Amino acid sequence: MSKQPLRVAITGAAGQIGYSLVFPVAAGQIFGPDQPVILQLLELPVAQQALEGVKMELQDAAYPLVHDIIATDSADTAFGDADLVLLVGSKPRGPGMERADLLRDNGKIFIGQGRAIDANAKVGVKVLVVGNPCNTNSLIARAQARRTHPANYTAMTRLDQNRAKAQLAAKAGARVADVTRMGIWGNHSPTMYPDFTHALIGGRNATDVITDHAWLDGPFIKTVQQRGKAIIDARGKSSAASAAWAAIDHARDWHRPTPAGEWVSMAIQSTGDYGVPEGLTFSYPCTVDADGQYHVVQGIELDAASQARIKASADELVEERDLVKEMLG
Repeated sequence: MSKQPLRVAITGAAGQIGYSLVFPVAAGQIFGPDQPVILQLLELPVAQQALEGVKMELQDAAYPLVHDIIATDSADTAFGDADLVLLVGSKPRGPGMERADLLRDNGKIFIGQGRAIDANAKVGVKVLVVGNPCNTNSLIARAQARRTHPANYTAMTRLDQNRAKAQLAAKAGARVADVTRMGIWGNHSPTMYPDFTHALIGGRNATDVITDHAWLDGPFIKTVQQRGKAIIDARGKSSAASAAWAAIDHARDWHRPTPAGEWVSMAIQSTGDYGVPEGLTFSYPCTVDADGQYHVVQGIELDAASQARIKASADELVEERDLVKEMLG
């Protein structure tokens, strides 16, 4: 008997990232080549014509795994019985806008979406926030959870992990596939810490393979932290395809066991691990078990520099949380 389709809700589905995301989802890149899906695409009323065009393209691609495509401006409809929700749409930062204003404006969006998810999605729905500032947007959406599981609200730092792997591989003259245990700590922001100290390249410590430790401790970290801005400067637009693929990576690896010896970076609800204040949406090196449950990697020894960088990112997230505290119920 064929599998029952899983329902995947995607917000901002006619935007740059959403458009780059819907086709890999339809092709089975998250759940595999034998798992049918129903795509539930959400856009603002003013973007419904563009969303209809996305739906037409999905239809024309004739994906055998796609059992239905729902295009709507109703959050209740989009999140109905959803198994996976990808919250891509968010308000971008405009000229002269302070970060506090951005947080509050997006907070209103994610309060509404969080409530609609909690009211309409499956109890065990998994939620990934891609729209920035994603950590605190995820925190706000999670605060609305009453029926659904708060621990299943996450934010995306997989793009940072992918960027870090690519930089290490290029410096070492290795393949990206050779780089493992590349963990990202903290906020998806310039305070994020790509922890090279525990990364492996071809099974060897990255710090043994790359002997230019000044590069690791300086340009490497800065490049990963500032990569999004560099892409905007280069192409005049934000990173869309790489962000979409990172969302696919995050969702796929949340639904299958992590290979032995590997880590996946996920911004999750902190329970106090490594001294991070409880309740923040904080990125940790994680593993996922056979039941699709994530676990923070334990026993990582952190040097003083790593501890300081992790604390700086946690402090920033505390500031963000305090700016939106009236939205957290």
